[in-house]
Amino acid sequence: MRQDIKISVLIERDRIMKRVSELAERITKDYQGLDFVMVGVLKGSFLFLSDLCRMIPHAMSVDFLGLSSYGAGTESTGVVKITSDLTIPIADRHVLIVEDIVDTGLTLNYLIENLSTRMPKSIRICTLLYKPSNIIKPVPLDYVGFEIENKFVVGYGLDLAEKHRNLSYIGYIEPEAVK
Repeated sequence: MRQDIKISVLIERDRIMKRVSELAERITKDYQGLDFVMVGVLKGSFLFLSDLCRMIPHAMSVDFLGLSSYGAGTESTGVVKITSDLTIPIADRHVLIVEDIVDTGLTLNYLIENLSTRMPKSIRICTLLYKPSNIIKPVPLDYVGFEIENKFVVGYGLDLAEKHRNLSYIGYIEPEAVK
């Protein structure tokens, strides 16, 4: 991989924050009075989840689950691995999965099946980014930040080989730069 890659801005920070605020308003209404837990999918969702949960004014629990299907590459391997499991029980609780991006749907389908065996009251999905053109296995998305075209994106938690997560915006990298 080249070290001098060019990252083009896809979604500016102000636009991200406006959309996160809109999602938080909807989630606040939908979960009013409910015992719920936000489950962030590591590592990519950590900035999104952090901003999102700070905009929701009522009590909730937050936990994280580590999943991997990309390794160091730019395309999903199709094999999902749990790298870190939840630390709090979700039985009889409402679960809101917070994901950075839904690309093929394979990882999220695996996660929904896995969490369903733990007997939550409900499972809903909130994703910052959604690539409908890449879906192999459709998933029920309840809250979507942005639909994007098939570009390799980084920033605001998303990475390329563990780099660029710290960008305040979402950018894309041309395919030839990541080969």
